[in-house]
Amino acid sequence: MGGEQRRAAAGRPGTGYSAFLIGLGILLSRIAGLIRDRVFAHYFGNSAAADAFKSAFRIPNLLQNLFGEGVLSASFIPVYARLLAHDDEVEAGRVAGVVVTLLALVVSLLVLIGVLTTPFLIDAIVPGFTGEKRELTMRLVKILFPGAGLLVFSAWCLGVLNSHGRFFLSYAAPILWNAAMIVSLLGFGNAANQFPLAEILAWGSVAGSALQAGVQLPTVLRLVKHLQLSWNVAVPGVWTVVRNFVPVFVSRGVVQIGAYIDTLIASFLPTGAVSALSYAQALYILPVSLFGMAVSAAELPAMSILRGNTQEVAGDLRQRLDAGLQRVAFFVIPSAIAFLTLGDVIIAAVYQSGYFTAADVLYVWGILAGTAVGLLASTLGRLYASAYYALHDTRTPLYFAVARITIGTALRYLCAIRLPPMLGVEARWGVAGLTLASGLAGWVEFALLRRTLSRRIGHTGLPTSRAAKLWGVAVASAAAAWMIKLAIGPQHPVLAAVLVLSPYGLLYVGMTSVIGVSEARIVLKRLARL
Repeated sequence: MGGEQRRAAAGRPGTGYSAFLIGLGILLSRIAGLIRDRVFAHYFGNSAAADAFKSAFRIPNLLQNLFGEGVLSASFIPVYARLLAHDDEVEAGRVAGVVVTLLALVVSLLVLIGVLTTPFLIDAIVPGFTGEKRELTMRLVKILFPGAGLLVFSAWCLGVLNSHGRFFLSYAAPILWNAAMIVSLLGFGNAANQFPLAEILAWGSVAGSALQAGVQLPTVLRLVKHLQLSWNVAVPGVWTVVRNFVPVFVSRGVVQIGAYIDTLIASFLPTGAVSALSYAQALYILPVSLFGMAVSAAELPAMSILRGNTQEVAGDLRQRLDAGLQRVAFFVIPSAIAFLTLGDVIIAAVYQSGYFTAADVLYVWGILAGTAVGLLASTLGRLYASAYYALHDTRTPLYFAVARITIGTALRYLCAIRLPPMLGVEARWGVAGLTLASGLAGWVEFALLRRTLSRRIGHTGLPTSRAAKLWGVAVASAAAAWMIKLAIGPQHPVLAAVLVLSPYGLLYVGMTSVIGVSEARIVLKRLARL
């Protein structure tokens, strides 16, 4: 039985449609997130309070990153989805119950420890913060920790929903979290100074976390008909989840080390470096989430239930992976070129308002341009990692994550600390070196993932000819968009974005369609239906 037949037999929708639902949910939640960031930028800009909030949010967010979506998806979904594919709903409910019980215990303890050890965490993560900025960061961390714990529970709901083929709700749920923060800012932004407003916003984040988890729970309880909360780790399948969880947890932890090194170094740079880095990363994560995460999340459950002998599974997995790589590259390559060449237009449209000035636009553009270097590697790497997880191999991605962080740390020191003074560049621009270094290290990890998996299942990867066509068309489209930007002159940021980015996108899709790229023709067909 072929891969498509096996998926149909399991009663699952095609992964193309699943990826669309995930992408739609992510798109709506990311739009809400960008609105939130725009409102945040309006009231905070690149101020000391902005630095404090962005840093404080990153510290408890470690819980979500370590125990959340990526880790639970890699360890829980393959086991749970396989039980569902074998129509063993009773055992699936038992596994889901034990996993969420253990998760609740561990996360509750870590939230308590995090609140009690906040001063030490601040000194470890942002040692460059002093005085009022350090005190504000401490208060914010203590408020935000419980909310991060709720987001971990939301990630468990996502794992259940994805395994049942319910993709939209879990990825759209963060809209409520963003909405709560937006309401907090708009409700109190004009009445409170920046420091107290940051604390109000933190409480809004906690309330939003509860809403995000709560909106998924009724559907989860309806789907998991035999959910049994218990501590019985002897339930078959639970140890498989735990065994897979540990290396993925460590792998995610290693990746987080890189993020915290970025924050640590940025804390020693002039005021505004931490918040500017956060603004750029919010834009960078958009294509990663919309395309890399959407395709990877849709493929993981389907890859996990492939059946047949080793050769058949390898062939189906290779076919899925190559198709997914081409879909991801079609969207991510123009995103990278846009960040590099038209980043000022994007940033101004999203952030320029109130305390976020034109000077801040140029600063964040430099940082965003650095992220463009590793954008394709990060998104394609997610899909490769999903293939490993589907094969129940969580250790290989861990080893390569360690290599990435080791190389990345050395590059960060060179690009952010040593190079700026050597080149006579202002110290604040060292934060752009952080994103550049991270991108270069990401390519090393991607190359290792691809080479090792190709040895295991056969040659796989994005064809060089396809990549060259996409890069060439994206550059040509960007050149035309750049000329349009020069021709229209100064305009309102949103209007300028419409006049410049719309032709860029249409040119890219049109030209790739002419040269025979199937993804472009699919996009044009969907546009024609609107």
